[in-house]
Amino acid sequence: MLHAPPPRRRLARLLGALTLALGAALAASGCAAAEASVAVDAPCADASTPLAELDLADDPRTATGPSTACLASRAITPVGGDSAPELPVTVTDAEGRAVEVTDVSRILPVDISGTIAATVFGLGLGENVVGRDSSTSFEGTDDLPVVTRSGHTLNAEAILELAPTVMLTDTTIGPKEVRQQLRDAGIAVVVVSGERRIDTTSDLVDEIAAALGVPGRGDLLAERLRADIEAAIAEAGEVAPSAASDRPRMLFLYVRGSANVYYIFGRDSGADSLIGAVGGVDVASEIGWEGMKPMSAEALVAAQPDVLVMMTDGLASVGGVDGLVERIPALAQTPAGANRRVVDMADAEVLSFGPRTAEVIRALARAVYAPESSPAPHASAAAGASRAAIPAP
Repeated sequence: MLHAPPPRRRLARLLGALTLALGAALAASGCAAAEASVAVDAPCADASTPLAELDLADDPRTATGPSTACLASRAITPVGGDSAPELPVTVTDAEGRAVEVTDVSRILPVDISGTIAATVFGLGLGENVVGRDSSTSFEGTDDLPVVTRSGHTLNAEAILELAPTVMLTDTTIGPKEVRQQLRDAGIAVVVVSGERRIDTTSDLVDEIAAALGVPGRGDLLAERLRADIEAAIAEAGEVAPSAASDRPRMLFLYVRGSANVYYIFGRDSGADSLIGAVGGVDVASEIGWEGMKPMSAEALVAAQPDVLVMMTDGLASVGGVDGLVERIPALAQTPAGANRRVVDMADAEVLSFGPRTAEVIRALARAVYAPESSPAPHASAAAGASRAAIPAP
């Protein structure tokens, strides 16, 4: 049975609301194409080198300049085992609907972060995937048709053309009327939990595996991910300062410049769990910031971050670090602003809790503690608004 964790359903609603608000802002400003995902082509030097072997900054709290966190590989390694899906299966999804899945030969996984698709590939069912959302960009998905408009809006016509036998999604992507339209067309639509945190990664695997009739593979994948994540957190812990007062004070800032969208992600946003995993101090949670809310200058100054964590396309949308400091004068009153200390990571990766979680932790830790071993964010800081954006689907 699939059930969203009741105490955290509010987070999924918050993320869904943020997505809808951003979509409306983009549409109103006519900048959907300009804000669409931009591929990061910065070289990932030393991305596969163990953290402990890198040239670490003397003090992660006073390091200067921007850096990009990038993954060592774009590949998703599927679990072993070739057990056939046990179908039909009936599950109760995160919205309380009983859904019968009879065929998984044509799977359509879509959400705001690409996590569902990564999980399906991790379960060894990647060859059955027929389409993708705009955040799904790992190896083996480049040629799949995109079924989202303006980044994260479901395109019913594109979906129906693919004739999926089962669609896996969550409430971070919509509108819900399109999901109902697809149900009316006879497609099995399973809404899984929208909760995205490090400590819920295994739960999401279990939900998706149950819906696809491969619970045994789900157990294998969940076990592997738990071990990988624990190892990554341990590696980050080896290079992070032991004293809490010496740990980098970090804040996740979500930006879409052309739409004038500036959000701070705080407690229970998912970003807090990522910051904690790399041994940082989530200053948004420290000042009592709950979930995801529009940024205020007062909150930013009160938080006093040493490091800002951002999505690459978000940083690019304001013209890089120079543009960010110009647009947010309050940054000058923080160590992060004074030191131009911004760590960016690809939009489709940084909060994609799933099979890539361990590598995301390692990549962020590398950019925070060994900035000289991470590429400068030329995709955002140097080119900024001058780079040609990939048109939105």
